[in-house]
Amino acid sequence: MASPTPESLVALDQLRLDDAKALLGRDTTLALPSSTESAATYLQSVIDGLCELSLKDPLTGLSNRRHFRSVLDRTIDMVARSGEPALLLMVDIDHFKLVNDTHGHPAGDQVLQAVAQTLAKCVRPMDTVARYGGEEFAVVLPNCHTVFGITVAERIRQSIQNMPVALASGQVLNVTVSIGGAYAPEWVRSTAALWTERADVQLYRAKHEGRNRVILDSQQEIFVSAEEKNMLFGHLALGEPAWIESVSGEASANAAGQRVN
Repeated sequence: MASPTPESLVALDQLRLDDAKALLGRDTTLALPSSTESAATYLQSVIDGLCELSLKDPLTGLSNRRHFRSVLDRTIDMVARSGEPALLLMVDIDHFKLVNDTHGHPAGDQVLQAVAQTLAKCVRPMDTVARYGGEEFAVVLPNCHTVFGITVAERIRQSIQNMPVALASGQVLNVTVSIGGAYAPEWVRSTAALWTERADVQLYRAKHEGRNRVILDSQQEIFVSAEEKNMLFGHLALGEPAWIESVSGEASANAAGQRVN
């Protein structure tokens, strides 16, 4: 005897879907499912919508940190298998605390939303822009060679610098961002933490060298850390190859230091 199909087990009137529908209804980019559809289609629409919401930052509509980490892991895997270059940018709004302290948190939210919209317009559909946390954003650019990386990063910096933010009070703010970037080591299976740390080191430098600037590492000068060396050669018990160097102590110290707003 054939087992019953999932559709025959579903009774919509017995499911508590009001909260789910309310969540979906708050996002204008998502279409509410029609109750006239079959039970399976209706539930699939609800589930798909909730999954999409779970990957988005509610304030800016960008990818959230969870989705960012997933994209970063997939990109690392792609770089390790194909050697295709990939760039990670960390973007931080300069003096954002001053915006909140002077104009209030609603104004700060407007600035975050404006920066997010501008970021999304500066990259390709294949790229991922995420709100990393607070006033910091991350951009993952697969298949991005060095000649294009600095161009994209400068486009972002200049676009935000030239972007007026009209507040509800009638005031107009201009903000700037500092950008640090790191290329993933080609043909090396790195980790999300190590790649993010490298980009953070460059962001730290951009902040301390005057803000409103871009600093990217050079793809030719990327170092491979001890952890990455172990991933590559640990099971072979090989000595350190001449072409592999460890991350400098200074870079690690800077990454662990307190970031300037």
